[in-house]
Amino acid sequence: MYLYSKKKMQSSIDFIPQAYPKTLEKGSFTASAPSNIALVKYWGKKENQIPANPSLSFTLKNCKTITKLDFSKIQPNEGFSFDLLFEGAPKPAFRPKIQQFFERIAIYLPFLKTYHFVIDTQNTFPHSSGIASSASGMAALAFTLMGIEKALNPSMTEDYFFQKASFLARLGSGSACRSLKGEVVIWGNHAETPSSSNLFGVAYESVHPYFHRYQDTILLVDKGEKQVSSTVGHDLMNDHPYAEKRFEQAHHNLTKLKEILTNGELTEFIQLVESEALTLHAMMMTSRPYFILMKPNTLEIIHKIWKFRELTTIPVCFTLDAGANVHVLYPANFQEKVLQFIKNELVVYCQNGQYICDEIGDGALFLN
Repeated sequence: MYLYSKKKMQSSIDFIPQAYPKTLEKGSFTASAPSNIALVKYWGKKENQIPANPSLSFTLKNCKTITKLDFSKIQPNEGFSFDLLFEGAPKPAFRPKIQQFFERIAIYLPFLKTYHFVIDTQNTFPHSSGIASSASGMAALAFTLMGIEKALNPSMTEDYFFQKASFLARLGSGSACRSLKGEVVIWGNHAETPSSSNLFGVAYESVHPYFHRYQDTILLVDKGEKQVSSTVGHDLMNDHPYAEKRFEQAHHNLTKLKEILTNGELTEFIQLVESEALTLHAMMMTSRPYFILMKPNTLEIIHKIWKFRELTTIPVCFTLDAGANVHVLYPANFQEKVLQFIKNELVVYCQNGQYICDEIGDGALFLN
């Protein structure tokens, strides 16, 4: 029989089940999980998807993955039995990543080898749009798998459910652990956040009303494949000459950003968030080998945002992921003016004039 505690899980061992009180022959779960955008960036990781420094992110609402997981009982075997569909069609290219994910999480979900799965997944944002789908995709899959474990263990607490879903998602894609629950999520041990963990993301709930429904308009500067993958980029932090100072800076900035989010200090929010974005790319440009993921149009957009903010005093700012695309962040009450600015002056720098309007959301949820 399981014992589910309300305390924070301290070790990966805490997520290994001992027995299931229920049985289940077949069923289906459908869930959606959003992407997220880090404001304090993590860059560099250790074994088993452990971050080298803590991070803090906004959870998005519209850019999400919807996954339907059908399952039926089979005789236990040594491997995993699954079919994978993307937007209703077989997607063989995705199989190795799912296979690797199942291998990583099998010890935590022993029922994996006793079912055949049909995984049917789709994104609400365009394929090859330049928005990474690994965070939302792995979060949605982990969420549906936890639906099965919850059915096998009805006494499971909500806290445990979300902690373990985040824990599993992290083993598929590090940032996926920030897509499960909460508008603002912290991932990684942080001395001044007692609930924080390297194992899963935790919601930061002391957020000023200014940041509710905060807008994120994503300008798609370059939809092509990055010249350097995030995995390679993370690895380059292992011997980076400025790594330790960067990790210290991330801890300090996370402490400061928590205060800013609580107090609603938009000017300080802008300064910290933009500095974090540029620092991320500075680490790429000073690694060995060095590389640049920003494009000329990325810089043009940044300068346009700075000029617009100076002329209008509208509190709009940018952040960047590990790529060329620009996330334009601003309060919801300035939406009309900022979107007009984007249409008038920034769309010209987007590939095929494409951009995506999004805002802060709450995380993953079941749809059936």
